[in-house]
Amino acid sequence: MRNFLRWLIRAVINLVARVEVTGYENLPTEGNFVIATNHLGIIDAPMAYYALDRWDLFIPVAEKWEEIPVFRFLGRYFNFIFVDRFNPDIKALRKIIRLMDEGNNLIIAPEGTRSRVGSMIEGRPGVSYLATRLNQPIVPVALIGTEDKALFSNLKRLRRTPMMVKAGEPFTLPPLPRENRDQILQEYTDQIMCRIAAMMPERYWGVYKNHPRLKELVNAA
Repeated sequence: MRNFLRWLIRAVINLVARVEVTGYENLPTEGNFVIATNHLGIIDAPMAYYALDRWDLFIPVAEKWEEIPVFRFLGRYFNFIFVDRFNPDIKALRKIIRLMDEGNNLIIAPEGTRSRVGSMIEGRPGVSYLATRLNQPIVPVALIGTEDKALFSNLKRLRRTPMMVKAGEPFTLPPLPRENRDQILQEYTDQIMCRIAAMMPERYWGVYKNHPRLKELVNAA
């Protein structure tokens, strides 16, 4: 079933989009890792299974989708973890840690929801906390051209939408100190988001457009 579903995902995406994938060489070849990506549209989640020919992946998904039977069905095969976005979800956190301990790799969008403005919105510090708790390298991945507005506009014109998936160099975050945790978590979140933004055209930078860390990364490229 999994192979059929992957074939179906690739067939559908190829039907509606022309996708370029770069940065495979940046994925760690040993050990676990966390993929952190921006979130522009509904096509983002299946894009992981389009770009990567592997099953050791799992994706946290908003709890509202668990109410839809087709998402519950797909979640069994694609390792969805339905997460309460508005309250501490200890059960989901424990499951994420267990899956990582079992050798799986986490795909997560720090923004927590799709951007409705076609550019990056503010990342949530919960992702930084999770990344430091897991103590695994983070691979920043930029999704370009996947915004819903462009996709549906092109579909109406029977055009395929150009899209790009770009993986950057992995990095790690220092352990979270006991003092000033909220401030440090925000800095870690900004670090993740700016590394993603640095691989994208300026029109996608959104709330990070004037962030000094993003300017450092762009100037160093």
